[in-house]
Amino acid sequence: MTELNYGFKKRALRWRLVVLMLCILGFIFVACELCLGSVSYPVSDVIRVLMGETVDGVSYAVNHVRLPRMMGAVFSGFAFGVAGYVFQNLLRNPLASPDVIGISAGTSTAAVFLILVVGLRGSIVSVFAMIFGIATAVVIYRLSVIKGHFTYGRMILIGIGIAALLRAVTSYLLAKAAEYEAATTMQWLSGSLNDVQMTDIPALMAVVGVITIILASLTRHMEIIPLGDDFAVALGLNTRLTYSLMIIAAVILVSFATSVTGPIASVSFLSGPIASSLAGKGKSSLIPAGLVGTVLTLGADLVAFHAFPVHYPVGVVTGLLGAPYMLYLLIRMNKRGVN
Repeated sequence: MTELNYGFKKRALRWRLVVLMLCILGFIFVACELCLGSVSYPVSDVIRVLMGETVDGVSYAVNHVRLPRMMGAVFSGFAFGVAGYVFQNLLRNPLASPDVIGISAGTSTAAVFLILVVGLRGSIVSVFAMIFGIATAVVIYRLSVIKGHFTYGRMILIGIGIAALLRAVTSYLLAKAAEYEAATTMQWLSGSLNDVQMTDIPALMAVVGVITIILASLTRHMEIIPLGDDFAVALGLNTRLTYSLMIIAAVILVSFATSVTGPIASVSFLSGPIASSLAGKGKSSLIPAGLVGTVLTLGADLVAFHAFPVHYPVGVVTGLLGAPYMLYLLIRMNKRGVN
């Protein structure tokens, strides 16, 4: 019993240290986002602006450009990280992130249609895009059930096919759009923080906060799920209800975040595995995954803005990170004979 208690305390301490280090790293990136740019400002001036003072030459850049950009990165990155971890944990496959199995593609296609064809803008686009993201998830699930039998591998393959179909529809809409509208929408589809406004932030914060609380209340269930459905049922877990609630919550997260910032590539895909390797096994990595998503998004945005002569969308950098990791996963799974 003493050894069990020691092991539990050791894992809990490791989890807390990982969360603390990710918070510190995120705070450093937040400070860099607010202070660095085409013109760099002293930390003291930025703090004065955040406290409500007006500082000539600083207030506008911080309040209207850098602050919404930073907050968009923090909360959308957290949302993508949490959603990716939930999908990968439920489907027990590192490939099963929302941007791989078509959820993000569904949200993106709906947003592009509403912007280019219907002519809508603002929060109404976020709401309808989120609804279409949920509908996409339902369709993928229903197509994955054949004669009452559902398999995770089938859902992933169908999701990849649905994603390809939706991306083709998006490409068609862009081809028919006016040149200026197509260029603006293409930047959004690359995953960009450039057009995030402060008016987008309160709703994003509320959705991320509420959904995270709901999922955090289910962390004990997430610790049981990797042991298998039979074991979970034996412990009294209502798997159908729990899985449905988790998937709906994760879809809402990724859909709403995508409608605000665009589909920032690979954040959902990378956050869960990184968080799990840092925090270790035996305890849910939900919160670490969200923090990894935030750190990845902030760090990639800093790299995209400062490391190249041209200011690229943040999704270009995160996509470059995700591509080699996907190849590595596919090679490793092929060697192990995983299908």
